[in-house]
Amino acid sequence: MHTIPNLSLHDGLTLPAIGFGTYSLKGEAGVAGIKSAIELGYRLLDSAFRYENEGTVGEAVRQASVPRDELVICSKLPGKRHAYQEALETVQESLYRGRLDYYDLYLIHWPNPRINLYVEAWQALIEAKKRGYVRSIGVCNFLPEHIERLVAETGVKPSLNQIELHPYFNQEELRKWHKEQQIVTESWSPLGRSTGMLEQPEITGIARRYGKTPSQVVLRWHIQLGALPIPRARSAEHQQENLEVFDFELTPEEMALINGLTRADGRLQDQDPAVYEEF
Repeated sequence: MHTIPNLSLHDGLTLPAIGFGTYSLKGEAGVAGIKSAIELGYRLLDSAFRYENEGTVGEAVRQASVPRDELVICSKLPGKRHAYQEALETVQESLYRGRLDYYDLYLIHWPNPRINLYVEAWQALIEAKKRGYVRSIGVCNFLPEHIERLVAETGVKPSLNQIELHPYFNQEELRKWHKEQQIVTESWSPLGRSTGMLEQPEITGIARRYGKTPSQVVLRWHIQLGALPIPRARSAEHQQENLEVFDFELTPEEMALINGLTRADGRLQDQDPAVYEEF
């Protein structure tokens, strides 16, 4: 079993320093994959209402040998459900789908600034936390201006912001801002999906030096940035590989080399939270 360090959110919830992404893991095969991840040592499971797999996650949790209270389970509110009452009902529906008594973490998936209901959605999550539906509330893909507005209008700061973060888009300024605000940075698509990023000589060279895979090097880069990566992997082999990142350390020069891969237009699908609308 791997010893995974912890990160503490400003509201007291503790998260493991690496999590497991469940996007597209559904049905019987999805249950098997998520259960495998739990048995291998993952304790943070990331889902979303929009993934349509909250039931799969819940079933994997019930089948696994690890007690529920040792797991941190996250889901997210979809863009089309930002109005206050709809948002509150959606959190309840998330619980019913997963057959769970509570979520440890619940996030607003995107701000959807054109629709401009994200403050209402945040007020609903504040109420959901008061009712005990969720233990900690945060956001995804929010820019500082969105978070500042949440705090100004509700007095409640998100505990975490899950953002696109990988070597092609290292989000240096936003990460710095998060640190100043005591908001944890969580990385989605931490391995850059199918971009060829893992074949970059800067990364493969470092991997050879440590006897590690390119994926392990990139995940280690996230951890040393202070970000929390949530890689997805279907096979037990890759799930295991992604956990084996706490027995080596990148040098400042190696970190700089990977940071040098970042691009101004590095987003995988041009999903700029300032304008992107998610439904």
